[in-house]
Amino acid sequence: MIHENLKEVEENIVKACKKVGRDPNEVTLIAVSKTKPVEDIRQAMAYGIRDFGENKVQELTSKIEVISEKLNWHLIGHLQRNKVKYIVDSACLIHSVDSMRLAMQIEEEAKKKGITANILIEVNIAKEDSKFGVAKEEVQGLLREIANLKHVCVKGLMTIAPYVENAEENRKYFSEMYKLFVDMRSENADNIRMEILSMGMTGDYQVAIEEGATMIRVGTGIFGERNYTI
Repeated sequence: MIHENLKEVEENIVKACKKVGRDPNEVTLIAVSKTKPVEDIRQAMAYGIRDFGENKVQELTSKIEVISEKLNWHLIGHLQRNKVKYIVDSACLIHSVDSMRLAMQIEEEAKKKGITANILIEVNIAKEDSKFGVAKEEVQGLLREIANLKHVCVKGLMTIAPYVENAEENRKYFSEMYKLFVDMRSENADNIRMEILSMGMTGDYQVAIEEGATMIRVGTGIFGERNYTI
C-alpha cells in the first residue's frame, strides 16, 4: 500500500508542477511518519524516500536509534525549549520556530555542540487561535533578531494551513505565504537564506505546489490513517 500511495503522490507532484511550469525536482516530499512504526518507514525507504517528518522529539529520537541508515529527519511539530537539546544535532531542519526565545535556546544548544542548526520560521498565516506560529506582520522583525545569532541559520518559512474539505479554500493562504517568502528574500544576513517554503499536507499539497511550495509534508496520503492510541 505504501509503495502505491507514494507513486500516486509523486505523480500528483509532477502534475501540479506541470500545471504551473515548475520542475518537480524543486519540490521535496517529506513523508510524515509520526505514530507510524519503523516497518512503515523502511517500506518508504525502499521506495527511495529519505526525508521523514516527526512531530514529537521523543518519537524522532527513538526512531533514529533504531534506523542506522542516513536519513533527513525533520522536526515538524511544536518544539518546547526544554527539549531542544535532544534534537538540535539530529534533525536536519526544525520547521516550527515561532519565537525569539525558542531561537535563542536552539542557538545555545547548537553552540554547545559546535554546529549550526537549520530552522524555518513558522507562520500562522490564517491567524487561527488553535495554531502556533508568528503573525505575518511579525516575521521580518523576528528574522532581524535571529540574524544576530551565530549558530542558527534560517532556511525559509513554514505554515500549516487550515483543515478544509476543499483544498482550493487554502490557495489564498499559500499565495500569501509565497509573497511573504519572496519579500523576506530581501533580508540580507549571513544566516538568513530564504530557500525553503514548507507548506501543504495530504489534503492540499497539490495546491500548495501550484502556489510555490518547495517542501510538502504528507503523512496520511502515504502511510494511511494514523493510530493516536500508541
